[in-house]
Amino acid sequence: MPKDTHQTIRVFKTPSADQPPRHFDRWWFLLAAVIALIVLLITLVPDPYMRILRFVSDGIWVTFYVTMISFVLVLIFGLIGGLGRLSKVNILKGIATTYVEIVRGIPLMVQLYFWYFATPGLIRGLGGAIGSEALTNYKAEPIFMAIIGLTFCYSAYMSEVYRAGIQSISKGQMEAARSLGMTYFQAMRHVILPQAVRVILPPVGNEFITLLKDSSLVSVVAVADMTRRGREFQAATFTSIEPWIMVALLYLVMTLFSARIVTWIERKTRLER
Repeated sequence: MPKDTHQTIRVFKTPSADQPPRHFDRWWFLLAAVIALIVLLITLVPDPYMRILRFVSDGIWVTFYVTMISFVLVLIFGLIGGLGRLSKVNILKGIATTYVEIVRGIPLMVQLYFWYFATPGLIRGLGGAIGSEALTNYKAEPIFMAIIGLTFCYSAYMSEVYRAGIQSISKGQMEAARSLGMTYFQAMRHVILPQAVRVILPPVGNEFITLLKDSSLVSVVAVADMTRRGREFQAATFTSIEPWIMVALLYLVMTLFSARIVTWIERKTRLER
């Protein structure tokens, strides 16, 4: 029997009650300072900052909705892509690798333009070829196409994160699990992936924050997110500074809060040494 098969599977322990308390994350103060600055602006200068906040408030929800739905889908399809990259089946590995290399080489904005403007034309052309009235009259729904575009692009990057995380786990872990009678999928589910998830939490959190910021690009495909609403306020009032100060601060609040939550989750799931 190979020597590596005698390695034991890591056991994850929850922090005990007698552990010393964690240090407070001081970056919460920065988040509080940004929120305080927003409150100060809308209190001391309600015109135009309060007007801007009210105007873009529906865009905040759209930004949050598009980002969260896209990120959940990215986690799912990124895992599929990562496993495909590690597959021993050459066809699956080739498809996954080709997808990653192509998508990473095309700017996100170009991909969003393609999904919103080119894809409906292809669908309508297909409908005319097969005589389908429903496909011939197809019209793109902006938010749906934006979510598809973000998911399709970021799944390629996330698949690389998963691949790196899985490969960072010692091969002995898989061999030890298989020696206990687990199938490959059982070992991957119960042994390898739980360890890999803890390894990839920082880059996954970084991908979420990047996705949140890049969601501003969906404004070019008729999605009324914060960026588009800020541009509409600028066009309606001919102000070029105040709208973007408020939009920038709102994005900063969302990204700082997301980063703090990721840090908290990382600490909670950190392995005991």
